[in-house]
Amino acid sequence: MSTDTSPKIGSHVPSPALIAALRRLLRPLIKLLLVNGITYPFLSNLLKSIYVEVAREEFILNGKPQTDSRISLLSGVHRKDVKRLGEESQQEQAAPLTISLGAKLAALWTSNDLYLDENGHHIPLPRQASEGGAKSFESLVSSVSKDIRSRVILDEWLRIGVAHIDEQDRVCLNTDAFIPENGYDEKAYYFGQNLRDHIAAGAHNLLGQKPAFLDRSVYYDKLSPESMAELAELSKKLGMQALVAVNKRAKVLQELDVAKPDANQRINFGVYYFSVEEKVSK
Repeated sequence: MSTDTSPKIGSHVPSPALIAALRRLLRPLIKLLLVNGITYPFLSNLLKSIYVEVAREEFILNGKPQTDSRISLLSGVHRKDVKRLGEESQQEQAAPLTISLGAKLAALWTSNDLYLDENGHHIPLPRQASEGGAKSFESLVSSVSKDIRSRVILDEWLRIGVAHIDEQDRVCLNTDAFIPENGYDEKAYYFGQNLRDHIAAGAHNLLGQKPAFLDRSVYYDKLSPESMAELAELSKKLGMQALVAVNKRAKVLQELDVAKPDANQRINFGVYYFSVEEKVSK
């Protein structure tokens, strides 16, 4: 299969299979947008800027600077809009501090032997170093950042549902990964990051680029609610085991690689589970 990803200029008949896939992909997204009051005109303008951005950055010929005329030809966006959008700053919003720092803390908490029991499970941590020494939430935070107090992080984690306080007044991580339950901005950030990378992996494979990325799923229908509940629990258990294993190994490798000149790669490994009641045709 060809690995040429350049747009086929002059070809106006896209693959029917790809169009069908886009319709399936976009339906839940459009539902989310409508619930949040994001209308078609707003989305249309946003898409226009992204078309220009991707054409400008991803389809350069022989290292030459892109021209507004070529970007217009590639994207179908009017040349005047290409020029206007090129002059506007299109900066991606940085991850909230809660996420950038929180993800590091959760990764360390679930991978460092200091914070794990004999079975490899993360342990509850006393709030203060005066109570737990190195095995305390305060020490965990200070090992990652000395610029922010552990109390500030804890209050935010309690707000978004990442952690809770047990009956012994210890801080407990609710999951084996940094997964906000209540913070909308935090959940929105991961929504964009994870789906972006999942779609990027699928697009990479669809374009025939090598090596192919892992992109597999298990699909079954004609299941009872009881079976769905059992499979949901099994998926959660095995999925978290996989995430914890990859997280622990990635943390070790990151510490070994951080000083290497070619340490400029990133990964995103995830699992998901979805179920829905199918509409029965009559």
